[in-house]
Amino acid sequence: MQMTEISFDGATPIDGYGPGFFRVAGEVMEGAILVTVKSARGWGGFDDRKPLLDLAQEVDVIFIGTGAEVAHIPADLRHALEEANVGVETMSSPAACRTYNVLLSEGRRVAVAALPV
Repeated sequence: MQMTEISFDGATPIDGYGPGFFRVAGEVMEGAILVTVKSARGWGGFDDRKPLLDLAQEVDVIFIGTGAEVAHIPADLRHALEEANVGVETMSSPAACRTYNVLLSEGRRVAVAALPV
């Protein structure tokens, strides 16, 4: 099997995660996170919509990680993001992190908002 190293060209990848934390661009962040190509910061969860809506001009899709298991996000949050023309994909946080990294390596305009596992 041929292995190919992924290059992020200065973007902000998610290196790993564990119970209650994420490792983003080499730094450990506890709790929920919001990561874009340019930065990573804490996120207040589903009630913290403003940072997600503020990304409307920067990203095409936000992957929302719902923790260890897939769960629905509040319908009004999904509606608000879709009204702002932001694509929303909901999945478990591990899947959201992996998907974000793959599309980030392709130079896509993506973000991830994830609850810890």
